[in-house]
Amino acid sequence: MNCGGGGAKNWEERLLFSEHHFSHAASAFYPSPFESAAVLTMDGVGEWTTTSLAIGQGNKLNVIKEIHFPHSLGLLYSAFTYYTGFKVNSGEYKVMGLAPYGKPIYADLIKKNLIDIKDDGSFSLDMSYFNYCTGLTMTSRKFHHLFGAHPRKSESELTQRDMDLAASIQVVTEEVVSKLAKNIAKTTGLKNLCLAGGVGLNCVSNGKLLHEKIFENIWIQPAAGDAGGAVGAALGTYYAMLNQPRVIDKNSLDGMQGSYLGPEFDQEQIHKELNQCGAVFTAYSSDEIIAKTAQALADGKAIGWMNGRMEFGPRSLGGRSILADPRSPVMQKLLNLKVKYRESFRPFAPSVLREDVSEWFDLDADSPYMLLVADVAKSRQLAATNNENSLFGIEKLNILRSSIPSVTHVDYSARVQTVHEQTNPRYYHLIKRFKEITGCPVLINTSFNVRGEPIVCTATDAYRCFMGTELDILVIGNTFLLKNNQPNNRIISYVDKYELD
Repeated sequence: MNCGGGGAKNWEERLLFSEHHFSHAASAFYPSPFESAAVLTMDGVGEWTTTSLAIGQGNKLNVIKEIHFPHSLGLLYSAFTYYTGFKVNSGEYKVMGLAPYGKPIYADLIKKNLIDIKDDGSFSLDMSYFNYCTGLTMTSRKFHHLFGAHPRKSESELTQRDMDLAASIQVVTEEVVSKLAKNIAKTTGLKNLCLAGGVGLNCVSNGKLLHEKIFENIWIQPAAGDAGGAVGAALGTYYAMLNQPRVIDKNSLDGMQGSYLGPEFDQEQIHKELNQCGAVFTAYSSDEIIAKTAQALADGKAIGWMNGRMEFGPRSLGGRSILADPRSPVMQKLLNLKVKYRESFRPFAPSVLREDVSEWFDLDADSPYMLLVADVAKSRQLAATNNENSLFGIEKLNILRSSIPSVTHVDYSARVQTVHEQTNPRYYHLIKRFKEITGCPVLINTSFNVRGEPIVCTATDAYRCFMGTELDILVIGNTFLLKNNQPNNRIISYVDKYELD
């Protein structure tokens, strides 16, 4: 490296700056399967922009409209995340998951006082209710007075009021997104929409947007949050700044390769790490691993699954996943409390074979990145009794709602991942074998970690998590580990080790 004055000049010529919202938009448009599309980016804030519209055509991408800080849909949602006792910038998905337990009784109050929503979806906030511009909290005393209480303390008991607040901000968010999308479709005439930014991870809003059929096609960047900005900055440089040709592979779902962009490890490395951990394991052929794992899932076992390349983005997609049988009426609570060590209300997502998705869910579209919520198919739902319908809040958790209860949320919805042989053949064939055994082409898929820790990456990570939870089996590549065969001195405890994420 040249560290002299000439080097400084060289760096000035070599460095390119990619604006935050342009990077988000580029991350959504360039890997999408569309030759042209509108790109809607919504987040907390990037530089000064909080919401933007860009138009992509070929290798060109131009941002044409913006809403600026402090008026932010993402920060409005984060304010309610803070107010309901969850962590800002990580707990927003908990608010989304909590919303179906409540009723949106505060939605009108929010729209009357906090946010002015125009017909075209543009909006402005009354900043007297917020403290994030100049203070150290998200909400002000005026906000607390409006809703009649101080913010909920973290990990204190959730009340019906918290659930109703979550339902209310979720409905308001969906209204803004819908109005923005309708205006974009009307003013641009485009048939395809790409989504990015942290609000793009609100899969409930995404699912309703798809259901409204405002656009013919929707594609969402799997790493829609700020991590995806790195992809966008690189692609934006390549296509928009260097004017390189953009060729869409018609034989692929999109340009993200299933989002399996992380590290992978060969069997030699896996065995080396497991031996260093003192693990007891057996190696099998690929076909044997699929057969043994599928049968164990059918027998009700909870399995840690490390397969191929790690996922890029916030969702586990069958590379680093905890898997289980969704037909079990107790598996959701078991995994939450004894494996993940997190709140019992949190829903789990289903992985389903793409060819079977419409038979099990009200969805007939690709959803490879677990970013669309759809209802469980009517034919799979179980009607609630009058007594069950009278239950409130967390009491609803114990009601059996479908033939796959452990992935059916209290409003009959599910955050669906469609599994494609093209992008993850091993995971696809595992689910296919499970279907052959049980008749069900669906598995519970949740991230392979416990609260407060990142998703496992290496075999050492996976074994440590396996030994610190009540998982029954660990599968890493072609190795198979039974918990009962492991040495007792390798057991660790995660309980109370980390605060809630």
